[in-house]
Amino acid sequence: MKQSRAYPIYTVTKKAENSILSGHPWVYADELTTSPEQQPENGTLVDVLNSKGRYLGTGFLSHESKIRIRLLSRNANDTFDAAFWRRRVEYAWAYRKTVMGPEDLACCRVIFGEADQFPGLTVDRFGDILVTQTLSYGMEQIKPVLFPILVDVLRKDGQEIRGIYERNDVALRAREGLQENKGWFTLPGEAHPESTQTTICENGVYYTVDFENGQKTGFFLDQKYNRRAVAKIARGKRVLDCFTHTGSFALNAAFGGAEHVTAVDVSQLAVDTAKANAQRNGLDHKMDFVCADVFDLLPSLEGKHNYDFIILDPPAFTKSRKTASNAMRGYKEINYRAMKLLPRGGYFATASCSHFASEEMFIKMLKSAAADAGRQLRQIEVRQQAPDHPILWNVDETNYLKFFLFQVI
Repeated sequence: MKQSRAYPIYTVTKKAENSILSGHPWVYADELTTSPEQQPENGTLVDVLNSKGRYLGTGFLSHESKIRIRLLSRNANDTFDAAFWRRRVEYAWAYRKTVMGPEDLACCRVIFGEADQFPGLTVDRFGDILVTQTLSYGMEQIKPVLFPILVDVLRKDGQEIRGIYERNDVALRAREGLQENKGWFTLPGEAHPESTQTTICENGVYYTVDFENGQKTGFFLDQKYNRRAVAKIARGKRVLDCFTHTGSFALNAAFGGAEHVTAVDVSQLAVDTAKANAQRNGLDHKMDFVCADVFDLLPSLEGKHNYDFIILDPPAFTKSRKTASNAMRGYKEINYRAMKLLPRGGYFATASCSHFASEEMFIKMLKSAAADAGRQLRQIEVRQQAPDHPILWNVDETNYLKFFLFQVI
């Protein structure tokens, strides 16, 4: 290094060096070769060097996580002050204004963790509410600086923001030595809204979002444009939407002109929410709702119902590589059953939101399911997550959503 640095120094293996130079921002605990004699405080900024003393980057230290250092920057001239974080927020917001239509900015992911160079931080916007999830110790420490900047940047761009709600009620925080919690973040000199529900409009469909109790941050924004693609195909079809959650695919299909839509979920709360959303949009006259386990329901429907468009959008069946093969058996079962249920010429949408169920594995599973069902798949579209969930090609973890549209022949 050519200059004196104020940050504690960690050196890393050649494997870690190669990973960093290729663009990946994580350093694992077993990739550290030397560390400071006196252990720095958890969450502090540290420098990462190779075995020859070459500067590789600066990032947050996490004592308890297997991901021991999450890099923020590879620029030795960066100073991590308020101006640095403002530039990062402005950059993330400018990107979304570029890749999304103005009508979509009111409901979008404003910050997508490592893909936006905010390791472990998610920020979703639901109208005038920002909902955050913080999963790294270092990012937790800078919230008092970062969150007011986030609000200020959006407001200066003419966006109305009334509050920030934190959804930190996730077990992953324990791996960082953080407590689970949820509640309003107090912005200096401001009172937060009383209600933890809000209304959003996506693709012309209105939803009530319960950002205190809903899954993740309250609503899945990553399928925004995939739902729009489904709406185009659904016109005049009899649609079965499996794993409907709050009814987003089902409602888009009905809004797009489907003859009838049946929405299914194993959760009665989800079914009730989907039904309320249908009533809110005046679509309940062409929809019905079923509380059932899709694995049980699909076999029972064979030969009894005449659906010509089936949508499968299940939750992640695997959250680790160790269970990926078992998960593929679950994916195959529901995809096989859906293909069997469809007539030749019917339409089929299928998705996986698990990073560990790779696209290669998913395609192999679909081919096997189609062969067992005696069907051929005519591909219409292959899609991924919406661009407000950007994919970094050198960070595989940012690439997680697979979405396929087929005609079954």
